Amino acid sequence: MNRLFFALPLVVAAIIGAFALWGLSNGRDPGAIPSALISQPVPEFTLDPIEGVPTPGLATADLKGQGLTLVNVFASWCGPCRAEHPVLTRMSEQQGLRLVGINYKDRPEAAADWLEELGNPYALIGADFTGRAGIEWGVTGVPETFIVNNAGIVVHRFPGPVVGDGQRRFQQALDTAKAAQ
Repeated sequence: MNRLFFALPLVVAAIIGAFALWGLSNGRDPGAIPSALISQPVPEFTLDPIEGVPTPGLATADLKGQGLTLVNVFASWCGPCRAEHPVLTRMSEQQGLRLVGINYKDRPEAAADWLEELGNPYALIGADFTGRAGIEWGVTGVPETFIVNNAGIVVHRFPGPVVGDGQRRFQQALDTAKAAQ
């Protein structure tokens, strides 16, 4: 009985370790977790503009009655955000889409420099320095882009950069959202 009592912690540790390895194994994509926001109204939030950037801030009301809108969550410290920036800029210009941004947990001066360097395609940008709006949106990491319809309903969430095969998959989601308008 004493041996079994001493072995129990080892068995429990082995079970926990097995679940940890399974969770970290290749082929498991944390971005594949479905968003609870799909088919729901955009969350309530109000974000001030980025200090030093002459683009207005962003709030819930800005996402209703404006047609199809792309909400891009980005940061200057995010390498994939830099890679997708020209793709989203081009897509929004060529397809006549409204692109707005949430600058996530970024220093205002770094965000301003980043936008100065790469260009500012955003109609509105909210500064989410604390990450509170990101929590409301269910952001799991940057970049992340949401498609919001004219009624202010989130119709698609795209985790990760909109580049390469991601661009094709994002365009399919956009086409579906356009057809539903």
